Amino acid sequence: MLPTELLIHRYQGETLNPHRLPVDESTRRRSAIAIETVRSHQGKTQGELSKALTELEGSSPDFKVDRGFGHILQKSFCTFEIVSPLEPIALRQRVFETAAQDRPSPGSTPTTLEKVARELSKEGDQEVQPDQVRQGLYADLPENRILTTFDAPDIDALIHRYNLSQVQGVFYRASHLVIQAYRNDPGEYKLLFRYLKLFQLMTYIEGDQSQGFTITIDGPTSLFKPSTRYGLAIAKTIPALLHVSKWSLTATLQMKDLYGDRRTLERQFTLDSNCGLVTHYAPGKVYDSMVEESFVKRWEKTKTEWKLEREVDLVPIPGSVAIPDFRLVHPDGRNLILEIIGYWRPEYLRKKFAQIRKSGRTDWVIAISQRLNLEKAGVNINELPGPVVWFKEKLQPKQVLAVLD
Repeated sequence: MLPTELLIHRYQGETLNPHRLPVDESTRRRSAIAIETVRSHQGKTQGELSKALTELEGSSPDFKVDRGFGHILQKSFCTFEIVSPLEPIALRQRVFETAAQDRPSPGSTPTTLEKVARELSKEGDQEVQPDQVRQGLYADLPENRILTTFDAPDIDALIHRYNLSQVQGVFYRASHLVIQAYRNDPGEYKLLFRYLKLFQLMTYIEGDQSQGFTITIDGPTSLFKPSTRYGLAIAKTIPALLHVSKWSLTATLQMKDLYGDRRTLERQFTLDSNCGLVTHYAPGKVYDSMVEESFVKRWEKTKTEWKLEREVDLVPIPGSVAIPDFRLVHPDGRNLILEIIGYWRPEYLRKKFAQIRKSGRTDWVIAISQRLNLEKAGVNINELPGPVVWFKEKLQPKQVLAVLD
């Protein structure tokens, strides 16, 4: 997404409108030039690339567009790596120690860099040149990292990503957000709710799959201490919302006064499913953690009649919807819900335990990480309606199967 200083918006009364680029030939030329500039700097430093992108801006009054293109390309499509014959901190220590031991003497003598290069060549499998030592000394600085991979987007895809990022930036200052998700395919709801769960947003959900849902989200400025990280979490949810066929959204924003005083002004922002924005989120599986993802991979290799399903039903509870991680289905008709609890924040644990308890269902199997401090969180496993499986770093399928059997 774009940082605040690259966001462009204007007001129409009390409504805020983020800047959006037309997908026309002029914009495509700018997008293509930005992409080609990055592509031509593969193998060069991040500092060199940043300088080239800055030169593209020139004296144009709308330089923020070119700078926005460059920011998105570097953050989302580039891989910068440290290229050094030795880890830079260790290399610096090696060079400084060698330099301290050197004594000036008449005649031609190897330089410090040459000595270090020879030593590294003897220790390794490849010959190291003095220039490589010189370049590697401070290779860990951001501007010295090398562009090793550029996964170039399509020209139109970069424009769509820019427009989406401008809209996402609106939610950095949201104090209240209401989403009306009308009657849609149940799978679309599941993906949306899974992202809400993934980004740990404070939500209140009313409705059902047949009629649609009203989703109320408290924004970062509603907290006692506004959190930029929480605002980013809301913004990251917008691409997921674009996978839902029919919806509308109203956000209340707390914006700084344009005249520079300390007042904040309340503005409105609306958006709906006809907005024309394009998501870059894949509609496939979304895992809340690496624990879940690795568990699925191990389950696929396990010989068992139990089938592990990721697309589970939504479990309605007062004021919200519980989204179980998995459903376990046996050919004989048995169905159980599997929930993996590996996150440590006390607020999250209390909310999760309360959801399971309020659901009124007794077909839960709950897997809990041994690293969690349940006592500090103020939760009691005796409140849970189903069996508990304890795990350390990884949840093993055999632990779950033991409980099922």
